[in-house]
Amino acid sequence: MSLRVGRLGLADAVTVANAAVGFLAVVAATVDAALAARLILLAAIADGLDGVVARHRGSTPAGPYLDSLADVASFGVAPAALVAAIVLGDDPAAAGPLLVAGGLGAAALFVAMAVARLGLYTAYDSGSRETVGVPTTLAATVLAAAVLAGYTAAVPLVVATAAFAVLMGSTVTYPDLHAQDALVMGFVQAAVVVTPVAHALTAALPPWIGEGFAFALLFLSGGYLLLGPHFYWGDGIRPPEEDVERA
Repeated sequence: MSLRVGRLGLADAVTVANAAVGFLAVVAATVDAALAARLILLAAIADGLDGVVARHRGSTPAGPYLDSLADVASFGVAPAALVAAIVLGDDPAAAGPLLVAGGLGAAALFVAMAVARLGLYTAYDSGSRETVGVPTTLAATVLAAAVLAGYTAAVPLVVATAAFAVLMGSTVTYPDLHAQDALVMGFVQAAVVVTPVAHALTAALPPWIGEGFAFALLFLSGGYLLLGPHFYWGDGIRPPEEDVERA
Protein backbone atom coordinates (compact mmCIF):
# COMPACT_ATOMS: atom_id res chain seq x y z
CA MET A 1 0.00 0.00 0.00
CA SER A 2 1.39 3.43 -0.95
CA LEU A 3 0.49 6.73 0.69
CA ARG A 4 -1.27 9.26 -1.49
CA VAL A 5 0.73 12.06 0.15
CA GLY A 6 3.75 10.68 -1.70
CA ARG A 7 2.53 12.69 -4.70
CA LEU A 8 3.18 15.94 -2.83
CA GLY A 9 6.43 17.85 -3.18
CA LEU A 10 8.78 19.44 -0.67
CA ALA A 11 7.08 22.82 -1.01
CA ASP A 12 3.76 21.14 -0.24
CA ALA A 13 5.25 19.63 2.91
CA VAL A 14 6.25 23.11 4.10
CA THR A 15 2.72 24.33 3.35
CA VAL A 16 1.17 21.49 5.34
CA ALA A 17 3.53 22.30 8.22
CA ASN A 18 2.22 25.87 8.06
CA ALA A 19 -1.31 24.53 8.65
CA ALA A 20 -0.13 22.43 11.59
CA VAL A 21 1.51 25.46 13.19
CA GLY A 22 -1.74 27.36 12.69
CA PHE A 23 -3.58 24.68 14.66
CA LEU A 24 -1.02 24.93 17.46
CA ALA A 25 -1.55 28.70 17.51
CA VAL A 26 -5.30 28.20 17.98
CA VAL A 27 -4.67 25.88 20.93
CA ALA A 28 -2.02 28.20 22.41
CA ALA A 29 -4.42 31.15 22.25
CA THR A 30 -6.44 29.58 25.06
CA VAL A 31 -3.49 29.59 27.45
CA ASP A 32 -0.83 32.07 26.27
CA ALA A 33 -1.56 34.93 23.87
CA ALA A 34 2.13 35.72 23.30
CA LEU A 35 2.91 32.12 22.37
CA ALA A 36 -0.05 32.05 19.98
CA ALA A 37 1.15 35.28 18.35
CA ARG A 38 4.65 33.85 17.87
CA LEU A 39 3.25 30.69 16.34
CA ILE A 40 1.27 32.80 13.86
CA LEU A 41 4.51 34.52 12.89
CA LEU A 42 6.24 31.13 12.59
CA ALA A 43 3.46 30.07 10.21
CA ALA A 44 4.05 33.27 8.22
CA ILE A 45 7.72 32.32 7.88
CA ALA A 46 6.70 28.87 6.62
CA ASP A 47 4.28 30.53 4.21
CA GLY A 48 7.17 32.49 2.73
CA LEU A 49 9.48 29.49 2.64
CA ASP A 50 7.11 27.30 0.65
CA GLY A 51 7.26 29.79 -2.21
CA VAL A 52 11.05 29.80 -2.12
CA VAL A 53 11.17 25.99 -2.10
CA ALA A 54 8.64 25.82 -4.94
CA ARG A 55 10.76 28.13 -7.10
CA HIS A 56 13.94 26.11 -6.52
CA ARG A 57 12.56 22.56 -6.27
CA GLY A 58 9.41 22.81 -8.33
CA SER A 59 5.78 22.62 -7.31
CA THR A 60 2.83 20.29 -7.83
CA PRO A 61 -0.71 21.03 -9.10
CA ALA A 62 -1.94 20.68 -5.53
CA GLY A 63 0.29 23.51 -4.30
CA PRO A 64 -2.02 26.53 -4.77
CA TYR A 65 -4.96 24.73 -3.16
CA LEU A 66 -2.91 23.50 -0.22
CA ASP A 67 -1.50 27.00 0.27
CA SER A 68 -4.95 28.57 0.54
CA LEU A 69 -6.19 25.83 2.88
CA ALA A 70 -3.17 26.24 5.14
CA ASP A 71 -3.56 30.01 5.14
CA VAL A 72 -7.16 29.67 6.32
CA ALA A 73 -5.90 27.83 9.40
CA SER A 74 -2.86 30.00 10.13
CA PHE A 75 -3.97 33.46 9.04
CA GLY A 76 -7.74 33.18 9.26
CA VAL A 77 -8.70 30.96 12.18
CA ALA A 78 -5.59 31.44 14.36
CA PRO A 79 -5.63 35.28 14.55
CA ALA A 80 -9.40 35.22 15.11
CA ALA A 81 -8.94 32.70 17.93
CA LEU A 82 -6.22 34.89 19.44
CA VAL A 83 -8.46 37.96 19.49
CA ALA A 84 -11.42 35.95 20.79
CA ALA A 85 -9.30 34.51 23.60
CA ILE A 86 -8.11 37.98 24.63
CA VAL A 87 -11.70 39.29 24.62
CA LEU A 88 -12.97 36.38 26.70
CA GLY A 89 -9.98 36.50 29.06
CA ASP A 90 -10.11 34.73 32.40
CA ASP A 91 -13.63 35.96 33.16
CA PRO A 92 -15.94 36.43 30.15
CA ALA A 93 -18.66 37.85 32.40
CA ALA A 94 -16.37 40.72 33.41
CA ALA A 95 -15.90 41.72 29.76
CA GLY A 96 -19.60 42.38 29.38
CA PRO A 97 -22.01 40.87 26.85
CA LEU A 98 -21.59 43.68 24.31
CA LEU A 99 -17.81 43.33 24.10
CA VAL A 100 -18.01 39.53 24.01
CA ALA A 101 -20.61 39.59 21.24
CA GLY A 102 -18.66 42.22 19.29
CA GLY A 103 -15.38 40.37 19.73
CA LEU A 104 -16.72 37.00 18.68
CA GLY A 105 -18.64 38.58 15.80
CA ALA A 106 -15.54 40.39 14.53
CA ALA A 107 -13.49 37.19 14.85
CA ALA A 108 -16.12 35.18 12.94
CA LEU A 109 -16.29 37.84 10.22
CA PHE A 110 -12.49 37.82 9.99
CA VAL A 111 -12.50 34.05 9.35
CA ALA A 112 -15.32 34.31 6.81
CA MET A 113 -13.60 37.07 4.85
CA ALA A 114 -10.26 35.28 5.00
CA VAL A 115 -11.85 32.18 3.47
CA ALA A 116 -13.55 34.25 0.76
CA ARG A 117 -10.40 36.22 -0.01
CA LEU A 118 -8.17 33.16 -0.21
CA GLY A 119 -10.64 31.41 -2.50
CA LEU A 120 -10.75 34.43 -4.81
CA TYR A 121 -6.95 34.68 -4.71
CA THR A 122 -6.54 31.05 -5.77
CA ALA A 123 -9.06 31.49 -8.58
CA TYR A 124 -7.95 34.84 -9.97
CA ASP A 125 -4.70 36.23 -8.51
CA SER A 126 -2.33 33.33 -7.83
CA GLY A 127 -0.39 33.88 -11.05
CA SER A 128 -0.25 37.66 -10.71
CA ARG A 129 2.31 39.96 -9.09
CA GLU A 130 -0.46 41.81 -7.28
CA THR A 131 -3.45 40.84 -5.17
CA VAL A 132 -6.82 42.42 -4.47
CA GLY A 133 -7.73 43.05 -0.85
CA VAL A 134 -5.46 43.09 2.20
CA PRO A 135 -3.46 39.82 2.23
CA THR A 136 -4.45 37.48 5.06
CA THR A 137 -0.81 36.98 6.00
CA LEU A 138 -0.37 40.73 6.40
CA ALA A 139 -3.50 41.09 8.54
CA ALA A 140 -2.41 38.19 10.77
CA THR A 141 1.12 39.58 11.07
CA VAL A 142 -0.10 43.02 12.15
CA LEU A 143 -2.42 41.53 14.79
CA ALA A 144 0.26 39.17 16.12
CA ALA A 145 2.91 41.91 16.21
CA ALA A 146 0.51 44.25 18.01
CA VAL A 147 -0.13 41.66 20.72
CA LEU A 148 3.60 41.03 21.17
CA ALA A 149 4.27 44.78 21.29
CA GLY A 150 1.90 45.02 24.25
CA TYR A 151 -1.27 46.25 22.56
CA THR A 152 -3.60 43.75 24.17
CA ALA A 153 -6.58 45.94 25.07
CA ALA A 154 -9.66 44.10 23.88
CA VAL A 155 -11.59 46.97 22.28
CA PRO A 156 -8.83 48.17 19.89
CA LEU A 157 -8.09 44.59 18.88
CA VAL A 158 -11.77 43.95 18.11
CA VAL A 159 -11.96 47.15 16.04
CA ALA A 160 -8.77 46.21 14.16
CA THR A 161 -10.05 42.69 13.52
CA ALA A 162 -13.32 43.98 12.10
CA ALA A 163 -11.44 46.53 9.97
CA PHE A 164 -9.16 43.83 8.58
CA ALA A 165 -12.19 41.69 7.74
CA VAL A 166 -13.62 44.55 5.68
CA LEU A 167 -10.28 45.35 4.04
CA MET A 168 -9.74 41.72 3.01
CA GLY A 169 -12.93 41.98 1.00
CA SER A 170 -12.08 45.38 -0.47
CA THR A 171 -10.83 46.17 -3.96
CA VAL A 172 -7.59 47.77 -2.70
CA THR A 173 -4.74 46.28 -4.75
CA TYR A 174 -1.43 45.29 -3.15
CA PRO A 175 1.73 44.50 -5.14
CA ASP A 176 3.77 41.50 -4.06
CA LEU A 177 6.73 42.28 -1.83
CA HIS A 178 10.07 42.36 -3.63
CA ALA A 179 12.36 39.48 -2.67
CA GLN A 180 14.71 41.62 -0.60
CA ASP A 181 11.82 43.21 1.33
CA ALA A 182 10.23 39.82 1.97
CA LEU A 183 13.60 38.63 3.28
CA VAL A 184 13.82 41.57 5.71
CA MET A 185 10.27 40.93 6.89
CA GLY A 186 11.03 37.23 7.37
CA PHE A 187 14.20 38.04 9.33
CA VAL A 188 12.31 40.31 11.73
CA GLN A 189 9.54 37.73 12.12
CA ALA A 190 12.15 35.08 12.91
CA ALA A 191 13.82 37.40 15.44
CA VAL A 192 10.50 37.88 17.22
CA VAL A 193 9.87 34.13 17.27
CA VAL A 194 13.29 33.07 18.62
CA THR A 195 13.85 35.89 21.13
CA PRO A 196 12.32 33.94 24.07
CA VAL A 197 14.67 31.04 23.32
CA ALA A 198 17.64 33.41 23.22
CA HIS A 199 16.58 34.93 26.55
CA ALA A 200 16.36 31.46 28.07
CA LEU A 201 19.88 30.59 26.86
CA THR A 202 21.68 33.74 27.93
CA ALA A 203 21.14 36.64 30.30
CA ALA A 204 23.40 38.83 28.16
CA LEU A 205 20.55 39.60 25.78
CA PRO A 206 18.78 42.83 26.86
CA PRO A 207 15.24 42.11 28.11
CA TRP A 208 13.76 44.85 25.92
CA ILE A 209 15.03 43.40 22.66
CA GLY A 210 12.09 41.04 22.16
CA GLU A 211 9.57 43.86 22.40
CA GLY A 212 11.86 45.95 20.19
CA PHE A 213 11.70 43.39 17.39
CA ALA A 214 7.91 43.22 17.83
CA PHE A 215 7.66 47.00 17.41
CA ALA A 216 9.93 46.80 14.35
CA LEU A 217 7.68 44.15 12.81
CA LEU A 218 4.60 46.20 13.61
CA PHE A 219 6.21 49.23 11.96
CA LEU A 220 7.21 47.32 8.82
CA SER A 221 3.94 45.45 8.36
CA GLY A 222 1.86 48.51 9.27
CA GLY A 223 3.85 50.61 6.81
CA TYR A 224 3.21 48.16 3.99
CA LEU A 225 -0.46 47.95 4.98
CA LEU A 226 -0.94 51.72 4.78
CA LEU A 227 1.50 52.71 2.03
CA GLY A 228 1.80 49.61 -0.14
CA PRO A 229 -1.18 50.22 -2.44
CA HIS A 230 0.05 53.67 -3.51
CA PHE A 231 3.79 53.94 -2.89
CA TYR A 232 5.22 50.45 -3.37
CA TRP A 233 4.54 50.08 -7.10
CA GLY A 234 7.61 49.64 -9.24
CA ASP A 235 9.69 47.16 -11.19
CA GLY A 236 7.34 47.37 -14.17
CA ILE A 237 4.13 47.25 -12.11
CA ARG A 238 1.78 50.24 -12.08
CA PRO A 239 -1.37 50.92 -10.07
CA PRO A 240 -4.54 49.85 -11.92
CA GLU A 241 -5.73 53.45 -12.41
CA GLU A 242 -2.50 54.30 -14.25
CA ASP A 243 -3.02 51.34 -16.57
CA VAL A 244 -6.47 52.65 -17.44
CA GLU A 245 -5.19 56.18 -18.04
CA ARG A 246 -2.41 54.97 -20.38
CA ALA A 247 -4.60 52.51 -22.32
